[in-house]
Amino acid sequence: MKLNPLEQFEVKTLFPIRIGNFDISLTNSSFSMLLASMIALLLMYLMTRRLRIIPHVGQSMIEAYYHFISNMVYETIGIKGEKIIPFIFSLFLFIFLGNLLGLFPYMFTFTSHLSVVGTMAILGLLLSIFIGIYHQGWSWLRVFYPKGIPLALSPIIVPIEIISFLSKPFSLTVRLVMNMIVGHIILDVVIAFIIMLGLLGFIPLLFAGVLMIFEAGIALLQAYIYTILTCIYLSESFEEHH
Repeated sequence: MKLNPLEQFEVKTLFPIRIGNFDISLTNSSFSMLLASMIALLLMYLMTRRLRIIPHVGQSMIEAYYHFISNMVYETIGIKGEKIIPFIFSLFLFIFLGNLLGLFPYMFTFTSHLSVVGTMAILGLLLSIFIGIYHQGWSWLRVFYPKGIPLALSPIIVPIEIISFLSKPFSLTVRLVMNMIVGHIILDVVIAFIIMLGLLGFIPLLFAGVLMIFEAGIALLQAYIYTILTCIYLSESFEEHH
């Protein structure tokens, strides 16, 4: 048996589709993203289709999740961030499902790729710029020139602040991608060695199951960290800069 733990991160074409010069083929990455979106929509539909004054189990779960996300937004941004709760709500669920799907056989962890996670981080950055200008006008640009800084230092301070602002998507992306890659490689290597050595007894399988549960916890934790850092970065757009 050939062990190649990096093979699980390769993007492979499932259904080739070309329109003129454009390649819009369905890959394992895009399929996993579609699947994550469909699962999220299905869960929301099943849990909210019959709302009751006394909530059933599904309704209680979705209400608890909503309160969890809304509290995250209120604690990091305040009441001004109420309008972005749907975005944070969707972002957390999408990231978590992306992290979790990779634990299943033949599935692809799309949150292990820079292009996917980086695109979401850039979307958050653009949203941050839009919110800042929408709420504060062009005075929001003062974020790159903090109050009290001497004018003579502006040629140094302004570029540093711009680089710092633009590096936020990079830090978000690298943190999540590296955690997903390392965690899934370790899990894949351990399970592969169990199979190679023929250790299919109760204890080896129990150990593999514990690792799966642990990695599922990491998937949840990384989704939380990614989301709360996004909230913190967005909170700066609501702050007044004069």
